[in-house]
Amino acid sequence: MYRLVYPADMLDREGPVPVYKQVAEMIRARIQVGELGPGEAVPSEAELEIEYGIARTTARRVARELREQGLAYTIQGEGTFVGEPGTPRPDDQLPVYQQIAAGIRARIQDGELRPNRRVPSEKKLMEKHGVAKATVRQAMGTLRDQGWVFTVPYRGTYVSPVENWPEPTK
Repeated sequence: MYRLVYPADMLDREGPVPVYKQVAEMIRARIQVGELGPGEAVPSEAELEIEYGIARTTARRVARELREQGLAYTIQGEGTFVGEPGTPRPDDQLPVYQQIAAGIRARIQDGELRPNRRVPSEKKLMEKHGVAKATVRQAMGTLRDQGWVFTVPYRGTYVSPVENWPEPTK
């Protein structure tokens, strides 16, 4: 895909337009040409710092400017994304715990994991996905909250009976 490049030396650091507004305008251009699509991550504060040679506080102001213009929304601890709050994110940009939960949910729906049978252990999921125990627990918590699984203390986590599964979304 065509990539717009805005080197840091294109910024007018001495002019009347604040640097954060200039960078926000460059990000806006990337959104308008489709380089950054709905739900996709806007470059992180750290990425903006490197790409444009700006301070972290300036990068934060860029995100705020994009939000104020209605071009992006921020999820605490996850980042800033193109579009209005609630815009679906591409699967490859979901947090890892949500990707793990989606994979298990798909295995349940496909019948690979059957009701009242154990789901893979925390240890197996940690090894398979290369993640920490907390990430696996977050994925299981998500599935539990949605009704896909239930946990029996000291026994494990099991697939819920079909009648407890969430209603399909249309």
